[in-house]
Amino acid sequence: MIETWSNIIINIATVIALLIGTFFIVSAAIGVVRFPDVYTRLHAATKAATLGVSSILIGAFLFLYFHESIVSGKLLVGIVFILLTAPVGAHMLGRAAHAVGVKPVLRNRQDAYQDALEKRKLND
Repeated sequence: MIETWSNIIINIATVIALLIGTFFIVSAAIGVVRFPDVYTRLHAATKAATLGVSSILIGAFLFLYFHESIVSGKLLVGIVFILLTAPVGAHMLGRAAHAVGVKPVLRNRQDAYQDALEKRKLND
């Protein structure tokens, strides 16, 4: 009886992790389509997709660990790799877009990066 309840709890945790991951990936897709400029689209694609993929990998890890008794180090390395590389890649793409001259949509905000670059040029 104890093993049955533990399997139910693990299955529920796995399903919740997969649903959370699916929600974040769907919200990332909607954000990429709906947001107005490159920078907000990068934000949506990076943050939400990183959380979504990480949650799905956590769900897969839980399933494998408790049902198959396999510790999948590849899934854990995948989570760490996604969490480290996706934000860095988005940062590099954002800087490249800014360097090329892609202007952000400035509704109720300012281009703080451009202001910092101009201030730095004045100081040099």
